[in-house]
Amino acid sequence: MSESKNDPLSSKESQAVFDAFDTPEDRKLVRKIDLRLLPVLTLLYLLSFLDRTNIGNAKLFQNYNTALSIYFVAYVIFEVPANRFTPQLWLPTLTLVWGIASLAQGLVKNQAGLFGIRFLLGATEAGLFPGVIFLFSVYYRRHERSYRVAIFFGGAALAGAFGGILAYAIGKMDGVGGRKGWEWIFILEGLLLTCCSLAYLIVPTWSHEATFLTERERTRLLERLNADSDAGRQEAFEWFFVRQALTDHLVWAYALLFHGFAFVLYSLSLFLPTIISGLGFANWEAQLMTVPPNALAALSIWCTVWLSSRYNYRAPFIIGAAFVAIIGYIILLTGPTIASQYVGVHFAAAGVYTGNALLLSWPGENVSGQTKRAVSVAFQITLGDMGAIAGVLIYRPEFAAHLYRKGNIISIGYLLFAVVVTTYLWVWMAAENRRRDKIVAEDLEGDEYRLGDHSVRWRYVL
Repeated sequence: MSESKNDPLSSKESQAVFDAFDTPEDRKLVRKIDLRLLPVLTLLYLLSFLDRTNIGNAKLFQNYNTALSIYFVAYVIFEVPANRFTPQLWLPTLTLVWGIASLAQGLVKNQAGLFGIRFLLGATEAGLFPGVIFLFSVYYRRHERSYRVAIFFGGAALAGAFGGILAYAIGKMDGVGGRKGWEWIFILEGLLLTCCSLAYLIVPTWSHEATFLTERERTRLLERLNADSDAGRQEAFEWFFVRQALTDHLVWAYALLFHGFAFVLYSLSLFLPTIISGLGFANWEAQLMTVPPNALAALSIWCTVWLSSRYNYRAPFIIGAAFVAIIGYIILLTGPTIASQYVGVHFAAAGVYTGNALLLSWPGENVSGQTKRAVSVAFQITLGDMGAIAGVLIYRPEFAAHLYRKGNIISIGYLLFAVVVTTYLWVWMAAENRRRDKIVAEDLEGDEYRLGDHSVRWRYVL
């Protein structure tokens, strides 16, 4: 780690911590944690995102947009309450219940049934993403988290790629057992999710109780975490920290940033088959042609976040991703040929998914205090997904003309809003880091434990 004012601690402290906790033994420990956390959690999120977006490959009944928005209403309601349960029990239980709900989507016979199932699906999936982000924060040091979040979130892009292939293949079962192809999509994916609830045996619990680590490894892990932040401390719940999170302007800014990107993320992922079909392709062709943009998005996430972690900056990469997506939407709207418009879809997907992967790890790195961080991460998703509700309602059939021109222009506006919020965060935190560099930490009076990220020793990742 270089000596820069963007380091979480002061430059000398940061260099010392890096040297002391980056030994071959530490790297072996991190690899062991990676192998235990990343495969199973990424698989769960891939299936979660596949499940919530495959309705885009299987439009059914009227009021399709209402069915989409009901899911996100439930997601928003249950987001914050779902983020403080024991992960080893909580995450697989959610998987089991939403697997059953997903399967039930293939059995519904009317709109009322579909609306009820979509609400249940949103409620059960609400705890997965913030729960995993918080779990990462109690296993990894701050500079180690963003790349793990990127690998995890890459499951969303891969879900888009696999979703198109699966929808095409399973759609061929139309008529089997007297059921339509779209019904089989939900039934088979629901069965797969239900089987994956066996993750009870794999998903770890909190770091200080991790049974897959030896006593020596747990001790070393907690030493690494305590030297870097508060992640290794066992913190009792206090409403003080909840209020601290909800009154912090940076927490609101992280949430508003995701609000801007979430509008575009979910409208693009849910309506991508429809948009591609609008280019003149048959529905089955459109499903297959969603694969390349989503595959590119996954590659873009992993490469960009690696660079972001390498240079320890988030804001410039988020802004860059937003402008890549904006260029994609402009090409989609103005491209002279179908091929050029399809290229625009690739740019849009790469920028949107990459920006989301970066911004979703940001509060987990910059918010100190376990309760405050848990609330902040969940609040970011809650307020952010209100943007998703707006997105799925704006991409309505009556606005479908010219490849959803109105919706795509609004998406550009949301991305520009996200750029403004990112700039605010970048400028404010950079100024605050400079201010804190001028303060002698020993002169500080007060309880640093309760100050959390307001302590002068704390440095924000920009």
